[in-house]
Amino acid sequence: MADHVATGMAELVVVTPGALTLVQDRGRPGYAAIGVSASGAFDVRAYETGGRLLGNPEGAAALEVLLGGLVVRARASTRAVLTGGLVQARVAGRPVGYGEPFPLLAGEELRVGQCSRGIRTYLSLAGGVLVRPVLGSRATDTLSTLGPPPLAAGDVLPLGRPADATTVVVAPLTPPPDGLVTLDVLPGPRSDWLADPQLPGDWTVAPDSNRVGVRLLGDAWSRAHAGELASEGVVRGAIQLPPDGRPVIFGPDHPTTGGYPVVGVLTDQACDLLAQLRPGQRVRFRTSGK
Repeated sequence: MADHVATGMAELVVVTPGALTLVQDRGRPGYAAIGVSASGAFDVRAYETGGRLLGNPEGAAALEVLLGGLVVRARASTRAVLTGGLVQARVAGRPVGYGEPFPLLAGEELRVGQCSRGIRTYLSLAGGVLVRPVLGSRATDTLSTLGPPPLAAGDVLPLGRPADATTVVVAPLTPPPDGLVTLDVLPGPRSDWLADPQLPGDWTVAPDSNRVGVRLLGDAWSRAHAGELASEGVVRGAIQLPPDGRPVIFGPDHPTTGGYPVVGVLTDQACDLLAQLRPGQRVRFRTSGK
């Protein structure tokens, strides 16, 4: 991480990184032509809500914590907030609330517990995380490996200048849904490749899902056409239909092109829900013509 650090006012020391903790912001759109996806926070709403609660500038980088388990120590006093996946967390032994900004004083440790709902928790810090940007973004792209590497014990993260204290009003933040999740889908450019355009059936999130793509297990969809396509551009939330008939939904670190037919595209809200799906969780699609 040392090669990615820029100078900041305050610093955060990583004591325990958890299963996978990444620096994320709004990503780096506009580089698909050279094979670089936008990347950025998977659950955009949770990430943006954390930044607004602290009065951070738009696009300030935060930490995306997979499954919890992160422990960090402040070298100087700051403020922080947890959004996204529901966790229990403590600072110097005292509990902190979900979606509620809290002080993190110099020398204190924040311990983030395991996710009880959802899978990705966002730790936003006053002023944002100031690792060095790559192509205009501080986001970690796990497919191309652009941006800072995953956090490791001993990493020191510089933080930006906190905004002046202010009262911020945001929409109520609710934890990710448990159980069956319905994802709204818009028609894809290759919807005609599906024998049933209503995207029928319930699916189960596969354990090998990640930020590149979420794989689903269940009864295969039938194709209306044989053969394959030439590679075409794809986007976050695109639903690809491989030959086995079991869909793959692209996350923020997706490749910029793909050769399987894209039979639908998730809405932005559904993409945020996708970010929080746990392995084994059930999924259903709801089609929309808008």
